[in-house]
Amino acid sequence: MRARLVAGNWKMHGSLAANAALLDTLVAAGVECVVCVPFPYLAQAAERLKGTRVALGAQNLSEHASGAYTGEVSATMLGECGCRYVLVGHSERRQLYGESDETVAAKFAAARNGGITPILCVGEALPEREAARTQEVVARQLDAVLARSGVGDAVVAYEPVWAIGTGRTATPQQAQEVHAFLRQRVTAATRILYGGSVKADNAAAIFAQPDVDGGLIGGASLKAQEFIAICKAAERKG
Repeated sequence: MRARLVAGNWKMHGSLAANAALLDTLVAAGVECVVCVPFPYLAQAAERLKGTRVALGAQNLSEHASGAYTGEVSATMLGECGCRYVLVGHSERRQLYGESDETVAAKFAAARNGGITPILCVGEALPEREAARTQEVVARQLDAVLARSGVGDAVVAYEPVWAIGTGRTATPQQAQEVHAFLRQRVTAATRILYGGSVKADNAAAIFAQPDVDGGLIGGASLKAQEFIAICKAAERKG
């Protein structure tokens, strides 16, 4: 049985006061999850999460181990800050910052080499879904990583771009179809998460699918009770 995982992606949100309130509530609820916070708040979150069931993650990293790369952060640095996970290849990084499949694969390898578990994000845009190219797109994105380093004990997150922050959500059947396709290309033990407007009221139906092992949660991860309910839905599946 694969362990369930729910990861919250705070994106570029947060403040010291808001973070403290959110983290205190998550810890008090006793849920097991990951929170991927902005770089400036890693130290705050790491201190609060010591000895709890909430693991710390980052939202990005450099493909380089060190050097003259102003503004970049390495896997080793993240590890020293207490990070156990890092997002790699999120659709916003691919779309807004031009990260190619090759760059994502290099970042994935850097995370693993630095002892951080990467959460590899793959997914198609709406025109690609409408053109029946979903499997082609996610296979290309995943294969770039497989060709370089393999997935190993990393995590894969399927996030249909057309369902991120739009209020639109893939049906449980649509999610399962893509997850089953991805499962054929990775190991049976690889955890595959669904990300795309997951909320408390649809989490249970999505997590009930046999190849969905949890979720990568965006906006709902900033609402403590909503996120806790999502985490509990994943726990109930297990």
